[in-house]
Amino acid sequence: MIRIDRRQLITTAAFGIGGLMLPGGAAMAQMLNAARGFTHNVASGEPDTESVLLWTRFVGSGKSAHVRAEIAETPDFATIIARNEMITGPWRDWTVKVTLDGLRPDQRYHYRFIGEDGSMSPVGRTKTLPVGAAKAFNLAVFSCSNLPFGMFNAYGHAAARDDIDLTMHLGDYFYEYKRGGYPDDNPRWDLVQPQTEIIHLADYRMRYASYRADPDLQAIHNRHPMIASMDDHESANDSWEGGAQNHQPAEDGDWATRRSAAIQAYREWMPIDDTPYKAYALGDLGTLFRTETRINARSAEPEIDGLFAAADVQAALATFKRERWADPAITMMGTTQESWLAHGLKASVREKKRWQVVGTGTIMGQTFMPSEAASWIAKDASDRSKRYTLSGIELAKAGLPFNFDNWGGYPAARARLLSAAQAASANLIVLAGDSHNAWAYELSNNGRVAGVEFAGQAVTSPGYESSTQGTDPKIVAAAVIKASPELKWADTSRRGYMRLSLTPQAATNEWVFMETIAAKSMAVSEVHRMRMNPGRAKLETV
Repeated sequence: MIRIDRRQLITTAAFGIGGLMLPGGAAMAQMLNAARGFTHNVASGEPDTESVLLWTRFVGSGKSAHVRAEIAETPDFATIIARNEMITGPWRDWTVKVTLDGLRPDQRYHYRFIGEDGSMSPVGRTKTLPVGAAKAFNLAVFSCSNLPFGMFNAYGHAAARDDIDLTMHLGDYFYEYKRGGYPDDNPRWDLVQPQTEIIHLADYRMRYASYRADPDLQAIHNRHPMIASMDDHESANDSWEGGAQNHQPAEDGDWATRRSAAIQAYREWMPIDDTPYKAYALGDLGTLFRTETRINARSAEPEIDGLFAAADVQAALATFKRERWADPAITMMGTTQESWLAHGLKASVREKKRWQVVGTGTIMGQTFMPSEAASWIAKDASDRSKRYTLSGIELAKAGLPFNFDNWGGYPAARARLLSAAQAASANLIVLAGDSHNAWAYELSNNGRVAGVEFAGQAVTSPGYESSTQGTDPKIVAAAVIKASPELKWADTSRRGYMRLSLTPQAATNEWVFMETIAAKSMAVSEVHRMRMNPGRAKLETV
């Protein structure tokens, strides 16, 4: 029996009681405290050709619990292919991760867990990676799922599909803010715990527990294996190696402590191994690279606010562009990961794999603020929103992109990655999240094409449309495209997910737009498709 139910939740003695004291949060927190046994369904990840990692959470009645995992080709488990077990307890928030070997490539499997009391988890479904010649490989891509903003319909829609081999989450799996912070207060905040900003290990664990109570998020984990990487909100907004925009040491304590807590909870609750970056072979169709671009080696993004107080703003921006912005020491990945990826791209091409797919947390394509954006500012817009738009226009005049938290703030690092792809003659496809909107880029470097980028819309988080005063999204998209030479298509108003289909003949990306996130619905408003052919980093609409 699949128990996708918010009653099936748990906190341990390590959790604080602050959430119990807040209006609207008491009922949810009591449910979190009450659950035992298998509390959060099942999940799988890290697939290989002969193995897969399986995840669940089992809260025992004692200080620890033995949990066994089993996998079979049929849902009745008539023949057990492999089994293994582990001991869990409050030191790892009662989560269980077991890797099972001895599987066959490109094969769907069913799996389950058995608790020490004989109880059984829901049955999950997973799939191994292909080996050798493969006709097609389909990857569903998600990012930016903020529970109070709306329903996780994108997860539910993808979970019901049988034409997905693997899912990938590019980050912002949840958000760290306190109730009323982002978004403003609304009834869906009752589903989130704790209702304070998450800072400590207990906070991060509880936030995962409340998000993972969502039935659609449970469904996508139950039905398809997932590869996942962190972006910023799994720790704190605009995080980097040494801090974050949403971390104030005087209030929040030491960043290294908070960062460690965020990483530990992520590794406990997600169906992942402990490697920060990794490559996955998709038969002869390609290699998928999972990267880490947020908190292990990323340099701080450039500070630019003071430049707009200069007597000559454009002169100040020109100096900034020539010096601080172009500094080759500024890194997104760190030199070790850069080297790993460059060698991986080269090896993938040498092994005659068709596609080289790089998943990254933030957008790589250069995006510029159009001058028309000044007319989009709402009369009641916040000062921050006004400054963001008007400073973006000034940046564009200086030949600078408007977002320095993505690869736009790391041009030397971007150039090194794209140069590595060019040197390897890679059929490079970059997958990105973070922006909440849908974008398609033809990436260039040193005057030559280097690859394409498919950037995905959010599951629920609001996009560009939230900062314009009712301007037609098609007008907004057209203006941004005109101002940004690499950008070939955009949608700036709808939520959903992407589905990338790789074949020997083409790489075709679909942006699946959900009709609504305001209510439970699997209805799709539109699917936009674009294609890249091998050997030619050009996009065409199909």
